[in-house]
Amino acid sequence: MAELEHQGPEPYERKVEALDRALLAFGRVAVAFSGGVDSTVLLHAARRVLGRERGVAVIADSPSLPRAELAEARQIAAALGARLEEVRTREGEDPRYRENAGNRCYFCKAALFDAMGEFAGREGFEVLAFGEIVDDWSDHRPGAVAAREYGVVAPLSGAGFSKADVRRYAAENGLEVADKPASACLASRIPVGTEVTPERLARVEQAEAALRSLGIRVLRVRHHGAHARVEVGADEFEAWAWRVPEIERQLAASGFQSHELAVYGRR
Repeated sequence: MAELEHQGPEPYERKVEALDRALLAFGRVAVAFSGGVDSTVLLHAARRVLGRERGVAVIADSPSLPRAELAEARQIAAALGARLEEVRTREGEDPRYRENAGNRCYFCKAALFDAMGEFAGREGFEVLAFGEIVDDWSDHRPGAVAAREYGVVAPLSGAGFSKADVRRYAAENGLEVADKPASACLASRIPVGTEVTPERLARVEQAEAALRSLGIRVLRVRHHGAHARVEVGADEFEAWAWRVPEIERQLAASGFQSHELAVYGRR
């Protein structure tokens, strides 16, 4: 029993303590916020440690952000009692972003950090942060390169937070995003090499909104011209395979002439 008493905090608790220390040392921090579980956990921690006016959220509003996601992000920030600043980003005006050559995320994040930097300069925030976790290190993420170049810090990964850790934090703190599926911007639905245009983004957004209204929870509609690749969660695939006519009707209303149904995350 004595040995157990001297083991100290478990690894997860040490990560939370490390996160708190880092945030406290920042003094004031502007968090790149999307409403996803990672950025929500980071915002909650910043709000908890630093207070409402010293730990604030900044969300980028552009055609690649679904209106439903923006509305949900506003609700989440309000539930946290956090200050949310909305900044317009203009990545769509950058031909390198529209070209979609495989490094699109770099230019998207650069546009975000430029806009955040303008806000931070006006408001006196010296530290910008984003919700990178250690799981992200194994992926090719041009956005993380932009973050390093702009000096944007990653307190969650710095404290060792994994996806399991952020979901645990969210659950223990009663955050509604605890089991929220992973999400990504609408531009991620456009194949590499296909130009990102407002029209293509709008078509994907319309199709996904229509299919979500049917009850699909995990969803990606990949834009391949007149053809759509509809990806759903593995536990949803069998049920929706029997409801193809419903999917076809919704996709046709969004301008897609054909589709294939696949499991999200599988090639």
